[in-house]
Amino acid sequence: MDRAELTTEQVLKRDIPWETYMSTKLITSTCLQLLRRYDHKPESQRGPLLDEDGPSYVHVFLNILRSISKEETVEYVLALIDEMLAANPKRAALFYDKSLSGEDIYDPFLRLLLKGNWFVQEKSCKILTHLISARPKLQNGMVPNGEASNSKSKLTSIHDVLKGLVDWLCSQLRNPTHPNCSIPTATHCLATLLKETYVRTLFVQADGVKLLIPLISPASTQQSIQLLYETCLCIWLLSFYDAAVDYLSTTRVMPRLVDVVKGSTKEKVVRVVVMSFRNLLAKGAFAAQMIDLGLPHIVQNLKAQAWSDEDLLDALNQLEVGLKENLKRLSSFDKYKQQVLLGHLDWSPMHKDPNFWRENITNFEENDFQILRVLMTVIDTSTDTTALAVACYDLSQFLQYHPSGRLVVADLKAKDRVMKLMNHDNAEVRKNSLLCVQRLFLGAKYASFLQV
Repeated sequence: MDRAELTTEQVLKRDIPWETYMSTKLITSTCLQLLRRYDHKPESQRGPLLDEDGPSYVHVFLNILRSISKEETVEYVLALIDEMLAANPKRAALFYDKSLSGEDIYDPFLRLLLKGNWFVQEKSCKILTHLISARPKLQNGMVPNGEASNSKSKLTSIHDVLKGLVDWLCSQLRNPTHPNCSIPTATHCLATLLKETYVRTLFVQADGVKLLIPLISPASTQQSIQLLYETCLCIWLLSFYDAAVDYLSTTRVMPRLVDVVKGSTKEKVVRVVVMSFRNLLAKGAFAAQMIDLGLPHIVQNLKAQAWSDEDLLDALNQLEVGLKENLKRLSSFDKYKQQVLLGHLDWSPMHKDPNFWRENITNFEENDFQILRVLMTVIDTSTDTTALAVACYDLSQFLQYHPSGRLVVADLKAKDRVMKLMNHDNAEVRKNSLLCVQRLFLGAKYASFLQV
């Protein structure tokens, strides 16, 4: 059978020759007795055994992984440990029992993570994630894994474990070993590990942040929704770390998160994205980017929905307040830009203010004249007569104030598109489209003589 497609259930049906291993002195008679009690028993019988003598079973499992290299046996023991932790994650604390203080609890799994087949790698990764999450805090100069902070012992340090695991997870995101399972497994483990500040540091150093961005896209199937949720959870955890935030600011994370929150009905996905927005709002240029992408309007729509999660409702309220405060601080051109990009064009004072146009005319050159392109889209597609009239008027103002206005607007093939509106049913649209066409023909030299 293809090792990549093995399941835990299939592996646990195996009969492992424990007696043979004892006769060849690979395990002791005590180990054999413990295994006979535990092996092929239901959880209802295994649970009390682990409650009574859990560290002894952990010692047996670790000893087998160190002493026996036969693939079927290694897979079997990893499946036993994985099943034990899946039934009760708190059992990871058994690995830190004082009786195991001299054991290198990490090394067998770290070694298998780097050398084993996919089944072995996946189980080792998940087990290590459990162990790292459960490790005790630093106390009295002692660190987990039975290693004193001033010790010269060769036990694997937590630094080596974390670095090795983070590097492996990043390698799976870059070049998946398994076509369907590598990325979900890596993301699932990162969503737990990134709760630790030091893991965030290692992840940024390993250039891992950029590997998450392509995974942020609207999802439909249950499996893809879970992957999206855990990816967004990673982004939220990284939003607490300035170095990660600095890197995120150079990516397209914000447009992708906005697309997700607009298209998702899954409450847990919306919650973690909105909480990411809330964290990023006060950092760098994220606030302006959120406003550019129409987040204030999206937040209003989200607030109108019947969410049950109080954390989500609180985050939405805080985000709304924060966005409003940022809008107040925006310059007049920033406000104008929001109007245009959101398609909310009306006759606010700035449109007819000569100072606004004189002071901001060069800003229209940003992003290859993005604002003009959006105005042309409004002219082509809008059914709102006020928006059409304002768009034509603003285009005529650009023609008047920009030294290369006619060339830029001609390059956009604006003449025919605006001329279509000269026969519009609405008088205001007709008047402003005519003004725009006249200025397009006359140029800036004579444009000032034309008034509305």
